[in-house]
Formats: sequence, C-alpha cells, structure tokens
Amino acid sequence: MLVHIIIFLIGLTALYFGSEWLVKGSSRLAKSLYIRPIIIGVTIVAFAGSAPEAAVSIVAALKKNSDIALGNILGSVIANIGLVLGISAIISPLKVQLSVIRKELLIMMGATILFYLMALNLSIGFLEGLLLFVGIILFIAYSVYQGLKEKNKNQLVEKEYEKFLKGKKGKRIKLILLSLVGLILITSGANLLIKSAIFIAQKLGVSELMIGITLVAVGTSIPELAISAVAAYRKEADISAGNVIGSNIFNIFFVIGAVAIIHPLSIEKNILGFEFPAMLLFSLLLFWMMKTNLTLSRTEGVILLGLYILFLGFLYFSGTNSVS
Repeated sequence: MLVHIIIFLIGLTALYFGSEWLVKGSSRLAKSLYIRPIIIGVTIVAFAGSAPEAAVSIVAALKKNSDIALGNILGSVIANIGLVLGISAIISPLKVQLSVIRKELLIMMGATILFYLMALNLSIGFLEGLLLFVGIILFIAYSVYQGLKEKNKNQLVEKEYEKFLKGKKGKRIKLILLSLVGLILITSGANLLIKSAIFIAQKLGVSELMIGITLVAVGTSIPELAISAVAAYRKEADISAGNVIGSNIFNIFFVIGAVAIIHPLSIEKNILGFEFPAMLLFSLLLFWMMKTNLTLSRTEGVILLGLYILFLGFLYFSGTNSVS
C-alpha cells in the first residue's frame, strides 16, 4: 500500500511539473512565432489548469476505466469551487467584473447543466461527446474574439502574461523539447496516478468512482489551487476567479467530450442523486455569491470551503453506498 501511495505522489508530481513545462514551452514558442498574448492567454494558458484532469481522464478512458474519468471531472468541478475558490476568497475577497458574471460564469453554468442533462440517461456517448467538444471550440473562438475586441481585457492579458511569456527566449528547438518533455511527464504521470489509484481503491474497498471524485480530483486540482491562491494574494481577483471558471468549462466541454468520444461513459444511477446535484449546487451557489455585489467575500469563502469539507465527509461516512 505504501509503495502505491508513493507512486501516486510521484504521478501527481509528474503531472504538476509536466503541465507547467508544457505551458511554458508552448506559450513561449507561440510568442516567438509572434502570436498575440491575448490568444495565448485564452488558449494555451487557459488549458494549463485543466491539463492534469485531461491527461488522467483521457488515459483512464483509453484503459476503459470510465469511473475514474467521470469521478475525476465531477470531483474537480466541485473542488475547483469549494476548495480552490473557497481558500482563495479566504486569502483575499475576490471582486470580479460584471462581464465575467454575464459571460464566462453563465457559460460555465450552461456547461454544468448540459453535463447533468446528458447524464440523465445513464450514459454519455460518442455524439454527446462530439457536441461537448464542439462547445470548447466555440468557447475558445468566442474568447479570442472578445479578447481582441475588448481593449481593457487585451491590456489585462498583456499585463498578466507579458513577463511570463518573455522569460528566457532561448532557441525554438529548446522550447519544443521543453513542451515535449512536459507532455511526456503529463502522460506518464497520469498512468502512474491511475494505476496507483485503482490499487488504493481496491485495498480500501471503495469504488474507483469514489477515488476519482476525492483523491484523484483533489490531486489534479492542485495547479488551479496554486494559480488562484497566488493570484488572490496578489489581489488579482479576475485571474483567480477566471482560472477556476475557465478550468471548469474546459473540464466539461473538452475533457468529458474527448473521453466520451474515445469510450462511452457509463453512469451509475445513484450518483445522479448526490454527486451530480452537488456539482450543480456548488455552481449555482458560486453564481449567486458572485452576483451579489460582484464579490466573493471571506465569509462566502469559508462557506464554500465548509461545504466542500461536508461533501467529502458525506462521501467518507457513506462509504461505497453513494458511489458504487
């Protein structure tokens, strides 16, 4: 058991550094090709937070472990709101622009509701996966269009990513190698994570779905937590909140879409009674909190974090009854 816990942590570490190096290499490579920072920001950098979830879920789908793939995304969406934004708001209240409420947050709500509706027939197949995948293409196109159209947003992205994108220029071949190493680390880390997670689930006598919702989901949400917490500490609320909202959109549209295209997702009937409603509840609660004074206060952060702890507690005490 100890060996597999160590393997799990090694896989998690590989995912973290792999996603960081992939983003740094590919972002700076794009910059060297004179691609505008706004486009890099809403595509490559936005994908960064979802890279671990994508790798784990897609590898799980290829191995036909759909429970881990599904649990990972369900758990990550909830963790991003309850854990990541909860802690970020406690560090510093998050004040967001009205445009975020009207656009990105509404898109996240729409994606979450669509995900739930698709799950009602207890499966998400190829065509539904294709529809979700088209959703991420449209979202990226919309984000690029809005970024180029809105001068203020363009300036914000320039300010936030200028230093990051410049870095040490280096030769393009080095940036390509850095990106490839990052991709290899992500893939190998995902493999290690899944193998160890399955073993741990079997030893603890719980379902792979529960391991996906808890252990794997929290692990793959670490990049979002790191980015959002640092942004909150620096009083950059838009980056902190936008990171989570964008990550949830990517997780549902891109990851679930890709997974369903690779291998149809089979959904247990009983998780429609708790896990899916929990995802909807956290999303609706976030929308309501942010709509009030356009701020996520410290008190609301405590509430979100408290609810997330209760969510994990319920899963723990209910054992396999709610997920098997």
